[in-house]
Amino acid sequence: MPETGSWQVRWQSAQRSARAAGDAALRRWRAAPRRTRQTWRLTAVSAATGLAVAGGAVAVSGPWDAGQRTAERAAAAGSGSGSGSGGERHGAATDPVRSAPPVLSALGGSAPGGPGRAGAPLPTGAGLAEVLAPLLKDPALGPLRTASVRDVAAGREVFGVRADEPATPASTVKLAVAVAALSALGPDHRIATTVVDGTGKSGKSGKAGQAGEARDGGDTGDTGKHSIILVGGGDPTLTARAPKPGPAADRPANLRTLAEDTARALKQRGTTTVTLGYDASAYSGPDQHPIGPNENIAPVSALMADEARLDDSEYGTAPRDAAPAVAAARAFAGQLRERGITVDGDPAAAHAPRQAGEIATVRSLPLAALVERMLTHSDNDIAEGLARQTAIAAGKPASFAGAGTAVRDALAARHLPLTGAVFADGSGLDRDDRVSAGLLSRLLLDASSDRHPELRSVVTGLPVAGFTGTLSGRYPDKSSGAGTVRAKTGTLTGVNTLAGTVVDADGRQLVFAFMTSGTTDPQGAQKALDTLASAVAECGCR
Repeated sequence: MPETGSWQVRWQSAQRSARAAGDAALRRWRAAPRRTRQTWRLTAVSAATGLAVAGGAVAVSGPWDAGQRTAERAAAAGSGSGSGSGGERHGAATDPVRSAPPVLSALGGSAPGGPGRAGAPLPTGAGLAEVLAPLLKDPALGPLRTASVRDVAAGREVFGVRADEPATPASTVKLAVAVAALSALGPDHRIATTVVDGTGKSGKSGKAGQAGEARDGGDTGDTGKHSIILVGGGDPTLTARAPKPGPAADRPANLRTLAEDTARALKQRGTTTVTLGYDASAYSGPDQHPIGPNENIAPVSALMADEARLDDSEYGTAPRDAAPAVAAARAFAGQLRERGITVDGDPAAAHAPRQAGEIATVRSLPLAALVERMLTHSDNDIAEGLARQTAIAAGKPASFAGAGTAVRDALAARHLPLTGAVFADGSGLDRDDRVSAGLLSRLLLDASSDRHPELRSVVTGLPVAGFTGTLSGRYPDKSSGAGTVRAKTGTLTGVNTLAGTVVDADGRQLVFAFMTSGTTDPQGAQKALDTLASAVAECGCR
């Protein structure tokens, strides 16, 4: 991996080149007659060129590296990966690159001396309709076709087609989960995984554990044998793997670190032998998603490591352990043994005593970072985890039903349009989910607004067309829209959705949502949605 300073120099150079190309293109675009603008694609070409340079210069993986999840890719759909019916298709991209917010920001701004985003000309409904209405007639789209485009500075919808009609969102429902979780918990919230004293005695911190009766292993004299309990708080990114190079602050919580801290604390007490329990009671209700066992998602558990994957993958489909909490506890026991602590017997289910003392704790990355990872890679496990974290914050059962209620309540508190909305799950794998294009565009409007900085990670987590995450396999050959469209994808069999943000040819920031159901040509439907998003980016539309 190149040194950090090296890629930053190359990145800054690419950024300056992209800015110059974009500014020149923007000036030519504004000087052209309207009819000519509708045929030109200078802005998109310059953006794609600048991003291609940046992408080539920065051939390193991002903070989550090891490949990008490309849910909904046609290649994955044809590979037969994944099981069950109607689940999202996931694959692993082979060309991970850093996302390019600096390049996009430069292109999105005005030319030197220009009016800026809020001062750029506001697109009109008639102008957008002239461009988008014909594209919405694409036969690859299904019988239900809805759309909503909003101007960020004006804060209002400038184009809509059946925008209030609820439809199956697939993975774009993750936008709702992201906004709900950030609203309920804040972007800096971290999820704890803790080891507590299973005897009920006070530990170094004296903090209370989860409610429930103790599984008391007791002391055993000279051996120092003791009962400890691993308590899962619901961190969906907890890992048991060796840490990767890079700043420690960018790494997810690790069971190895927790084992090291636990072993040190136990030895300081003179304890070298323990029995190990595990507590996953923070979540309730069925742990299996309604689609059944599926390689797109693990059983939803408050305690799991590496998303219960049975291979070394980080993203995409993978066989999953049917008992994530058991697997995580066994991995933790192995880490304790490597650090000189004897674990007597196999880990067993337990409830942490009400007054359990804390022995050691690790915490997840901030919630904003979890939201970014969820959206970039369309991570179903993180989505279900964040929905349940929202429920816990609201004092509701951390189940599918409780999470759905909590998400809806959090969005209602923001006065979002929820007529007909149903949140049956957090991942979008459930076909009973319902949201409108108008709701999706409002979610993105709030996240794009300077008035809501707590939601910023909803925008920064969006995949960049042709370059990152679930859009890295779309916009082939860095075609029109590549690098200028940032959007969340959604795909189930017969369902295709796309919702995101662009800066149009006049420098105006817009958010959009396009939804269609009843499709029979998934590749054609995806291409039609990509074309719609590209048209918004290329259009001055006045």
